[in-house]
Amino acid sequence: MSKTAFYCQNCGNHFPKWLGQCSACKEWNTLAEEVVYNRKKASTGLSKNEASSKPEKINEIDNSNNPRILIKDEELNRVLGGGIVPGSLILIGGEPGIGKSTLLLQISLALKNKVLYVSGEESQQQIKRRADRIQDNSDSCYILNETNVEAIIKHIRSVRPELVIIDSIQTLQTDAIDSSPGSVSQIKESASHFLKYAKKTNLPILLVGHITKDGGIAGPKILEHMVDVVLHFEGDRNHIYRILRSKKNRFGSTAEIGIYEMLNNGLRQVKNPSELLLSNSKEPLSGNAIASTIEGIRPIMIEVQALVSSAVYGTPQRSTTGFNSKRLNMLLAVLEKKAGFKLGAKDVFLNITGGIKIEDPAIDLAVISAILSSNLNLSLKKGICFAAEIGLSGELRAVSKIDQRINEAERLGFKTLVIAEATKVSITPKNIKILKYSRIEDLLKNLFREQD
Repeated sequence: MSKTAFYCQNCGNHFPKWLGQCSACKEWNTLAEEVVYNRKKASTGLSKNEASSKPEKINEIDNSNNPRILIKDEELNRVLGGGIVPGSLILIGGEPGIGKSTLLLQISLALKNKVLYVSGEESQQQIKRRADRIQDNSDSCYILNETNVEAIIKHIRSVRPELVIIDSIQTLQTDAIDSSPGSVSQIKESASHFLKYAKKTNLPILLVGHITKDGGIAGPKILEHMVDVVLHFEGDRNHIYRILRSKKNRFGSTAEIGIYEMLNNGLRQVKNPSELLLSNSKEPLSGNAIASTIEGIRPIMIEVQALVSSAVYGTPQRSTTGFNSKRLNMLLAVLEKKAGFKLGAKDVFLNITGGIKIEDPAIDLAVISAILSSNLNLSLKKGICFAAEIGLSGELRAVSKIDQRINEAERLGFKTLVIAEATKVSITPKNIKILKYSRIEDLLKNLFREQD
């Protein structure tokens, strides 16, 4: 006989009746009603040898015959920290139509290892059509159209792949739970089955997850705690660039990003994003400034565009694309307090080109320079770029990995790099001039004079 329970969409805990606040995670309005039945005993597909485990001394564990799986995708290898770790459970999320399935199908076709691609959303013929569009064939890629967890595990045991891709976790259901696919209990139980199987058999499994309108992965928050790696595939569908960003990684850094270009025949790796993200305009334009940023270990030159105009609709607008709007308000306050620029009655629009979101604080100086350039309607010198953080007192603060920033700027032909005076440079650049300033006031006296 069926009964109902209320599951928290955030943490996965269930309650016999509805509550306004989840008593476990303290989130409001997260309880949703689901029809549940008595739990059944369902086989996980593990044999006795696979299910058995015993404690071992850490210095006696042999890891030499268990290397990472390297993919023919340098961007994904970098984000994962050097390839896929055997036995890991990886969750990749993104908006519908952003290219998650295309990315994973390209990985499946490019690998020489045996791959089982399980789709609960598309038929085998549909996947084959997309594979033909990518123009890549593989004898080691197997396609399975199945949504039952126990059946999928049986196929895994028969095919014996070296990598499994599940597209997507929200479409699966297990015989252990009788609720509908996509419910909190089904997602949690299905992921739990794959987690146990991955750890016992040392088989890496990639799960695709849908996201909610708030940008989080649909389902209980515990899903992100269960997996080893959480990747977000981001980007504006109006732009051709896609960003693969790591939100959680037990085997590497979470500061790395991978950049792709969406084409008709699939996703192309962008190995040199700086040249693509910079404007090719021959004439200097007001409101444009170049920032030297670092994403993980990769230096990237980013173009910052600003537009400052008089507010004609009463309250001034503050609009940003790819930059934190609260940080923009802070920088505008610093400009008004320390530099004497009255921007309180003006609209300020800021855009990071290419649809990329930048979190590196070294972009602050470029943002301020672009705003001042637009406000004064004076262009900066074409060969100048910036790398410094701005403090609340108007001081320029040093940023990390300055040597990599200098080398990238010099490689791309920039003639001048403006940094904080406290920055320690350990290399001697040959073709680029390094300007050091300690405060915004000192910078303003010389910023536009560099054009002479």
